[in-house]
Amino acid sequence: MLYLLSNLDQVTPSASRTFRQPLTRDRVLHAAVGLADREGLGALTMRRLGAELGVEAMSLYKHVASKGQILDGIVELIVSQIEVPTGAADWTQAMRQRATSARQVLARHSWAIGLLESRTAMAPVTMGYLDAMLGTLRSQGFSIEDAAHALWLLDSYVYGHVVQETSLSAVRPAEPGNHIGSVNGATTEYPHLAELEQHAARSAFSLDHEFAHGLDLILDALERTVTSPPDR
Repeated sequence: MLYLLSNLDQVTPSASRTFRQPLTRDRVLHAAVGLADREGLGALTMRRLGAELGVEAMSLYKHVASKGQILDGIVELIVSQIEVPTGAADWTQAMRQRATSARQVLARHSWAIGLLESRTAMAPVTMGYLDAMLGTLRSQGFSIEDAAHALWLLDSYVYGHVVQETSLSAVRPAEPGNHIGSVNGATTEYPHLAELEQHAARSAFSLDHEFAHGLDLILDALERTVTSPPDR
């Protein structure tokens, strides 16, 4: 006892505050997202998450009944970060803002893309998010079928772009200007790739620009569908 009392002054104020901070569902979910951001979704186990929070794994079950509930909560947390424009007079602008926001959020949590489509239980946040997007399209003349097609197409584009960006971020050219290293000098055997390499070398390539360009093409095509719907 005397030993413990004599060492109380070694506990820093910040450590004391961290120790006393109550465990909540919100803390559990934010810690789970942080762990997945750093180490990937595969690292997310109840034991590992408990260690992250400085508690035994069993303590987590007071706030989440299972790992499945943690995964559902993560989806809810990430979807809540995506901007959902409402009441927009221009549906194309609303869809552009939503897609741009989704790309920014998922770029920070690219491991979550599979979860967004694989979880069977939809939280109110997710249902509200989807309902708002469908409502924007329906109010601007989209049939429910075309609205469903539009959401599927836009989400597929955003997800695919984020996956490519994540993959490219891990690739570094061996030398400045070496965009397609295996093509250098092979102008006869691979003339079109060599042409692409020359184009890349003199162009200011930007992932933001590529995303915006592709999104514009998709929105233009969808606008033609709603203004001139095919006969059914």
